[in-house]
Amino acid sequence: MSYTISQVAEKFDLTAHTIRYYDKEGLLPFVERSKSGSREFSDSDLEWLKLICCLKNTGMPLKQIKQYIEWCLQGDETLEIRRQLFLDHRKEVLKQMADLRENLKIIDFKLKIYDTGCNIPTHK
Repeated sequence: MSYTISQVAEKFDLTAHTIRYYDKEGLLPFVERSKSGSREFSDSDLEWLKLICCLKNTGMPLKQIKQYIEWCLQGDETLEIRRQLFLDHRKEVLKQMADLRENLKIIDFKLKIYDTGCNIPTHK
């Protein structure tokens, strides 16, 4: 199946401009063009974009994502370095999750105070 840039943008909650930027930066190397020059996205392209969004949403810089894609294009000789990239990124995501859990505890504590109706002194 083939998708237009508008369909892809809606599916991933991105702008068409963002998708064009990703393509221009080499993050979507397999996207084909129609005879009129429009991008035609395949199911495989959507899987790539899903991964790009996942990595970006978890804090990986686009430069690093591009490096990963370049390694993928180089073939199996880069398997170990790609694996290491994901191991390192996983550690970062776990740290983010731990930080978020700590922040959530603070928010929950404040909510508990508000729920009990206690007056909280404010700073002036």
